[in-house]
Amino acid sequence: MEQVAFDQLQETLYRKKLANGLDVFILPKPGFNKTYATFTTKYGSVDNEFVPLGEKESVKVPDGIAHFLEHKMFEDENGDVFQDFSRQGASANAFTSFTRTAYLFSSTSNVETNLKTLLNFVQYPYFTEETVEKEKGIIEQEISMYEDNPDWQNFFGLLQAMYQNHPVKTDIAGTAESIGRITKDDLYMCYRTFYHPANMTMFIVGNVEPEKVMNFIEQNQKEKNFPAAESPQRFFSDEPGQVSEKMKTIPMPVKVGKTLVGIKESEPDKQGRELLKHELSVQLLLEMMFGQSSKNYQDLFSSGLIDDSFSFDYTAEKGFGFTVIGGDSSEPESLAGKITELIEEFKKQPFDEESFRRIRKKKIGFFLRAMNSPEYIANQFTRYYFNDMHLFDVIPVLEELTPESLQSTLQTHFDTETRLSACVIKPEVSE
Repeated sequence: MEQVAFDQLQETLYRKKLANGLDVFILPKPGFNKTYATFTTKYGSVDNEFVPLGEKESVKVPDGIAHFLEHKMFEDENGDVFQDFSRQGASANAFTSFTRTAYLFSSTSNVETNLKTLLNFVQYPYFTEETVEKEKGIIEQEISMYEDNPDWQNFFGLLQAMYQNHPVKTDIAGTAESIGRITKDDLYMCYRTFYHPANMTMFIVGNVEPEKVMNFIEQNQKEKNFPAAESPQRFFSDEPGQVSEKMKTIPMPVKVGKTLVGIKESEPDKQGRELLKHELSVQLLLEMMFGQSSKNYQDLFSSGLIDDSFSFDYTAEKGFGFTVIGGDSSEPESLAGKITELIEEFKKQPFDEESFRRIRKKKIGFFLRAMNSPEYIANQFTRYYFNDMHLFDVIPVLEELTPESLQSTLQTHFDTETRLSACVIKPEVSE
């Protein structure tokens, strides 16, 4: 078992790659009451075209199948696994993102018992035609809920405006039509291809003894048989640099409009430390431009164009990335135009080095506080790891950033001419 000490953070991370390929990471937190564990596969909603395990030809599966599979994993012939966790004093959950599916629990006791439950149910798929058909009705209701959610529609409307071909523009849950085509055999095919231990990572953080927990997990895995590991072959359509459309408008029964402005990443294939540096640079620039202490934010707020729902974020994964800025507004089109204008103005102004240093210090402070959250550590670590980044490199990379490097990112990423889209939700006009 490897040990890596991070003296700056006073943390020691334990890692072992098991014989079946599973990567296990343990971060002991003496004094913590709660233990949090995630079991994550590098498989998400964008992975809709791939070569199935043991075959040679690629297949394209229905949209929403990764999310559907996540739902189905909690059910076996004995019933609902959530009840097992509950009896064992744990709170369990799962989520599907664009690039990963995670199963998790938190508990203050019975850690090994809950780890065994987590490992066993995720590594034991059980699907029947009857239960698959039943699940379709449940997920159709979930999709219907998303269709009525203006924030969800605004976000995916923006992705559809930005992306022409990449499956990131497709709702993670799919559509009623796409999930209607999912079969039991489809689920088993996706499971066999992407749920091999070599394509998965387990991360445990809490008041645990690393050696004891690692031995427990290793013994559990030795008792199971898996085929030889094959790295999944995934396929994505070529994505043009320019956005699909500059402005998308969606009428919905809302009282107040919503605006999201998006900027499509110009260099979407960055990975590792290079991606981490880019991600942190964009986040700092967004804070400088639109953070609550910025003049832009104060002006937008005092003019009534935004309220406290206003926010911004940057998402980066292999093959795609985008900035999102916006919130509720009584003048959604005006806000979209104003955000674009403020970005262009910021690019032309002298770079404020004092603001840069202050915001970088604030970012470091946020990260240090976040290291007290087991949920943040486990989920962020896994996302970073799947992109060849390391969570514990965040502070060193932040300290490496310079005004010059940020100015370069500002000019390349914030391209409002060809890479900016906006999506607005407008209140429906009653006839």
